[in-house]
This record gives sequence, C-alpha cells and structure tokens, in this order.
Amino acid sequence: MIALENILVPTDFGPPSELALVYGRHFARQFGAVLHVLHTVESVMLPGGAEVPMPAVQQVEKGLLEVGQRQMASAVTDDDRASLRVVEVVRQAPSAAADILEYARAHHVDLIVMGTHGRGALEHLLMGSVAERVVRRAPCPVLTVRSPGRDFVQPDALAPARPV
Repeated sequence: MIALENILVPTDFGPPSELALVYGRHFARQFGAVLHVLHTVESVMLPGGAEVPMPAVQQVEKGLLEVGQRQMASAVTDDDRASLRVVEVVRQAPSAAADILEYARAHHVDLIVMGTHGRGALEHLLMGSVAERVVRRAPCPVLTVRSPGRDFVQPDALAPARPV
C-alpha cells in the first residue's frame, strides 16, 4: 500500500510547473495528503563582485518575493484552498534545489512532483537543472513532468461534474 501524507510541488510558475501542480492536486485528493506548494526566489548574485549598493539588491529581492506571492495567489485556486489541505510557501534561498531538498526533509515530504524544462545539452551545461539536482538527492520519490507531455491525469468518469 502506498501512503502519501505530504506532497510537495515546487514551482517557478512556468508551464511544466503548472502541469506538476495538476498532478500534485490529484495525488493530494486521492491520498488525502497535505499539498505543499513551494516557490523559491533565488538570492540575487552579482557577477564578479560588481559594486551595487546593498539596499538596491534587497529592493530587487523584495520585489521578486512580492511577485512570487502574487503568482502563488493565482496558481493555487480557491477550490484548492477549500477542498485540499494546501500549504503555500514563497521564500528566498541561495539555491532553489537546496531549498526544495531542505523543505522536503523538514516537512517529511513523501513525494515531490515537479516540472522540468527539458533543456538542450548546452543550456543544461550552462544553467544546470534544478530537477536533476533534486532527483539525485531527494529524501523521497520524485515525479518529474514536462509540458507538453503525455498527460496521464484523466477526469474521473464517475465523479459528478462541478458547476462552472
């Protein structure tokens, strides 16, 4: 028997993350699990020690956190809030991958569902892959999804249709 109590969906609010949230919602409903939705704003790094006044960096980071809060408010729906146990988290960290892993450990996450961009070799070499780093070090199973991809979440034919 599979028991899922905590499901984590890290999000950057792009199409793969939107699809991961669809899967996360379905797993949370099916297993009665808490759905954690995490957006990490990576700390602003200044290349080569460029001299920028610290208040300017803090202002940029504050703005990014505010944008993340607004995006989270629209990504997690009122229906999610009413029908699921949803934990919405927007926070800042030096590394998104490290933050996802730390969050998963601290909150006893049983499954991570995350999008992956499927970048080409050069982009991967230059930018790395948050999903790959999470898969390699996660304390639990990780389901990665691409958009567009093969969608295996289908409407339940026996469930009553919700009025629009």
